[in-house]
Amino acid sequence: MHSTVSEEHSNMATGFLLNRAALTLGIHCQNVCRNVTLTQVREKKRWMKAYTYLMAKKLKLEGPPPPKPRSLKPNWDYHAEVQAFQNRLHEDFSLELLKRAFVNPCYLKAETERRQGLGMDTELTALTLKDNIKLCAKGESIAKTFVTDWCRASFPSLPNEGVQSVVEYLTSVSTVTYVARNLGIEDLTMSAEFPVPDEVLYSTFMAVMGALQESSGEERTGFFLRDFLVTQMIGKDLFELWTVVNPMGLLMEELTKRNISLPEPRLIRSAGASTVLPLYFVGLYSEKKLLAQGPGETLPAAEEEAARVALRNMYGFNENRKPISFSSQQEQPSTIQAISSN
Repeated sequence: MHSTVSEEHSNMATGFLLNRAALTLGIHCQNVCRNVTLTQVREKKRWMKAYTYLMAKKLKLEGPPPPKPRSLKPNWDYHAEVQAFQNRLHEDFSLELLKRAFVNPCYLKAETERRQGLGMDTELTALTLKDNIKLCAKGESIAKTFVTDWCRASFPSLPNEGVQSVVEYLTSVSTVTYVARNLGIEDLTMSAEFPVPDEVLYSTFMAVMGALQESSGEERTGFFLRDFLVTQMIGKDLFELWTVVNPMGLLMEELTKRNISLPEPRLIRSAGASTVLPLYFVGLYSEKKLLAQGPGETLPAAEEEAARVALRNMYGFNENRKPISFSSQQEQPSTIQAISSN
């Protein structure tokens, strides 16, 4: 009897101690958790993986969306953009002429056909815009005249064939469109197609030159062409622009005009003559004076390169020449006068 009572008392004591220990542990954990800041980790939703995969697959099958002109995007104000264009270039344009320079004939034709397709009355909805054909012709004439006179003033020894090659490069479609796109002319060009074709962008740039000439005169137009078009000559080699089939024959002609004896090629030095990568240096001598020297994998190639080096030196187009100055103080007055005379 006594053993049973003692066992009950011992069980009650044990249960009381366990409950008290659990209560104490719970209170301690509650106090600790009050000082702990829980951070939420944002992970991708389950549907995001499938959606991303479908969008990537759609882009691969259909390709990227077609580009849209800036005028079709929100917050577009054509008048403000044209005003900002001339302010960005620090030029004083007539806004009417500048806006006309951006209107191409293909745009007028496409817009007229679109209105006729909608059944609109052509007389009531006639376009009041004028195309840039006259401005383009004037600007193209000014650009070619200025570049020709600049080339002859900067390289007076260069023959007409070389001058013509330089002019063709600076006024080519690729060079002009590169300059036009970097000036932001493409965004303002009114064209029937987008992206704007190179020919349309070329005519737009020339029309802008014509508008500048009528607005600010020949001098400002010449400065503009010098700063943005002629500077494309920086880092260019003469024979990258001018293709000369027979450099030695041209060199002999130039020396004959200057009453200098014909050149005599001599092997100066060579390396690896018995290997698969030989190197020869040929020098051209005239009256015991070294005109130029050039390297080559063969003797004829080295002789041809030496002739090219000699021609560069004669034309003032050598590699170690003084950099071309594009400052206003060095502007040749003859170049601006030549434009004014036209």
